[in-house]
This record gives sequence, C-alpha cells and structure tokens, in this order.
Amino acid sequence: MTTVFTPARVAARPFARPIARRQFLRTAAASALSAAYLDSFAQSAAPSERQFAPQPGTWRTFEVTTRVEIAAPKGASQAWVPVPSIDSDWQRSMDSVFTSSGTARMVADGQQGARMVHAQFDASQSAPFVEVTSRIQTQNRLQDWKSKNVPAESAAALAPYTRATALIPVDGIVLSTATQAIAGAKTDVQKAQMLFDWIVTNTYREPKVRGCGEGDIKAMLETGNLGGKCADLNALFVGLCRAVGLPARDVYGLRVAPSAFGYKELGGISAKLQGAQHCRAEVYLQGHGWVAMDPADVAKVMRQETADWIKDPRNPVVAPVNRVLFGGWEGNWMAYNTAHDVVLPQAQGPRLGFFMYPHAETGGQRLDAYAPDDLRYRISAKEITA
Repeated sequence: MTTVFTPARVAARPFARPIARRQFLRTAAASALSAAYLDSFAQSAAPSERQFAPQPGTWRTFEVTTRVEIAAPKGASQAWVPVPSIDSDWQRSMDSVFTSSGTARMVADGQQGARMVHAQFDASQSAPFVEVTSRIQTQNRLQDWKSKNVPAESAAALAPYTRATALIPVDGIVLSTATQAIAGAKTDVQKAQMLFDWIVTNTYREPKVRGCGEGDIKAMLETGNLGGKCADLNALFVGLCRAVGLPARDVYGLRVAPSAFGYKELGGISAKLQGAQHCRAEVYLQGHGWVAMDPADVAKVMRQETADWIKDPRNPVVAPVNRVLFGGWEGNWMAYNTAHDVVLPQAQGPRLGFFMYPHAETGGQRLDAYAPDDLRYRISAKEITA
C-alpha cells in the first residue's frame, strides 16, 4: 500500500432561431424585475421572509475525504479524484493526503490549474481503491456594492473567461439571447443582474437530470428545453455573460455542511456527500472584482425546497435567496476548480466538459461516473473546530 503526502495549495488566477413567445414574455418580466432590484441591492427582507443572510468574516475548517473503488476491474485501471485548487479571499485550499492500493500522485490538467490525485493499478490488482483527504477553509461571501476599489485585472488575465468552450459557445443563439436579455442595461452590473434574472425567470430545476447536468447550453437554447441542474443553469449564465463581454466562469465544487439558515436544498449531509457536488459561478465586474453568483440555487429552492413548485422568485421562501445569490453565497461549500474541457492526464477516454466528480477507467474504457455499480465512491466531510 502506498501512502503519499502532497501540498495542494495553488493560486487561483490563472438566434439563429428566434426566442419563443413564452420566453420573450418571461424575459420582459425579468427585465421589470431587474429594474426593481437595481434600485437597491441591499434591500431589507420583509418580516414574512425566511432568513438567508450569510456574512463574511468567520473562517470554517473542513477535512473532506473521498474514497474511490473500481468495482469490477478489467485489466489495468486508473482513477482521477479532484482536489480543491482554489485560493482566494473566500477559500483557502490547504493540504491533501492520500493512500491507494496502487500508485498515486498529485497532478494537474496542465492548462487551467485543476489539480487531482491520479491513481494507477496494474491488471493484478483485484480491488483498486484510492482515498484522498483534503483540508480547506471557507467563509461566506457577500458583495459590498457600495465599494468599487478592487484593482482591475489585466486583459490577458481575463481573456480565458470570455472565450468559448466546447459546451459554452458565445455566438449564435447564445449571443442573440444574451443581447435581448440585457436590452436597456447601462452598466456591467445591470447587465449581470438582468442575465441573472433571465436565468431565474426562464429556466427551471429539473430533478430528473443525471448528476449536475451536462452544461450544453447551445442545445438547451435551440431545443427550448431550459430545465436542468447547476452545471446546466449556471453554465448558461456564464455563457450569456461571456457573449456580451462580461468575463465569467463556472466554479465546480461540493457542499460540505448543512445550511446555517435551514434551507435543506442549500446544504449537504456531511457524513454522506456523494451527490452533493454543486457548480456555482462568478462574473468579473470592474471595481468589484470577481463576484459570486448562483442563479441555479435559486431555481433549486423554487423547485425543491417546499412540497410545491414555487414559480415566483418574490415568494418569501425564495426572495432572500434570490437576493443574496446575486453577489454572495454561504460558505458551507468548497470549490475544486474553474476548469472546462479538461484532459485527464494519461486518460484514454474523452476530455471532460468539467471536472467535479471522480472518474476512472478500466481496461481502457471510461466508467460511468454516475453508475455506482461500476465506479463506487464515498465522500464525507468533518468540520475541525479546535
């Protein structure tokens, strides 16, 4: 058995078809809603609203353990486990330790800073496994919209976050949808708000989607099927932002603890986190820097927080979440990376649209990351309070 210790701390800088009438009306409603929100980003909650008020300033420390097993190896096998690779003013990625029945090492994708443990097993290994424990610190985020003193990043640093990816084009139907959605916006903040509202108003959470979704935003818009999960809805937000010149990125990670505000859909059960993967987003706004965004979680609360599907974001259950997640999020979540089109080192299977789940191959074939009979994994988190 091989045991390795490796620091994992790194810096994180690295239509053709017209919109349907129903969508157009929703877009108009979103624009009206945006106008109301833009009067005051910090409006106070009504007494009847539930509370969702994360405040930055208190760091929490977690140890997150992921164990991956290949259930039925068919020759030589290998596995890749994402580790937190983000250092910022809201997350500190510290160290990772890992053990394996094969050989394992810390590697990176070589392009976008996504780090992972890569384990390899020869054909004689009948029970391949790799287990990774990473320590991170997180805190809540909440944008101070009155302050505009964040130094500007260079055009070169922002360029990767305006480009197209395999699943996120920035032309055609994406560009025309985004252009229509921001009609009348005068500032970048207004554009971001109107695109956020467009996602909340026009898309919806679809619980039947496997995993976190695929993030194929062109297909979503062309088919008019705007249901999905976080990797779909937040990718659509990112693509719409990029299409109109706002640098934006998906942030792929994992819920590690329950919500402190009682929202069952906005937290994870720490002892059993497989399935707790969650993608968020950031948009870069001049003077504000990288700003937290999560319209997909607004959609999740609307669809799944109560027994009834809530259709109005002004509903007292949804309103505080809708308000905060434009510019903030709760720190019961950790980020792995912001990478797209990820090539797993030494993999024989295709590149990934994003890297948020463990992956494995055996006998040269990629296993289904969502099929527990083939690729078994367990994730748990423990908060360190001492």
